[in-house]
Amino acid sequence: MSDTSEDDNEISFRVKFLGRVEVVRPDGLQILEEAAQSLQTPDEYSTEKAAKKSKVHLFLSLSEIDILENKTKFLLYPCPLSTVSFCAILPSSPKVFGFVARHPAADMYHCYLFQSKKFSHVLVSLIGDAFRASKKEESVRGGRDLIVEALRHKNKMLQRENTELKRRLAGQND
Repeated sequence: MSDTSEDDNEISFRVKFLGRVEVVRPDGLQILEEAAQSLQTPDEYSTEKAAKKSKVHLFLSLSEIDILENKTKFLLYPCPLSTVSFCAILPSSPKVFGFVARHPAADMYHCYLFQSKKFSHVLVSLIGDAFRASKKEESVRGGRDLIVEALRHKNKMLQRENTELKRRLAGQND
């Protein structure tokens, strides 16, 4: 599910937040793999690893990625796009994606991991596009194009799903 805000420069998706892990390097698929492995290993000293996997809103704008708690919309983690150094889908699990961002106040990096059943590829593409747009300081028109393209892609996916469901329904009625 996604929503666009009134000024069409922001978009949000509801995804499952798997966790945040401190990492040693700012980029690379190996970092994502290691972070995912780390989240699967219980750690009695880390509250972030112990946190239940929960639904969140991944709120993307041309300036930052905000991670908001689903029900209360409480801001869990703000990540300015200027701090994001890497974003990709986990090769071993195509529904899982993540990004690495530098901590704004400390000299450390965190990997944020999420799961989305249908939109992992879209979200990675959107984060990359927003990152490039923020670097180029594109006009509002460029931001709107980004949102429109995301919505077109989502519409196409939903049309395919609708067609498949109609086909199944027709098969049951025969």
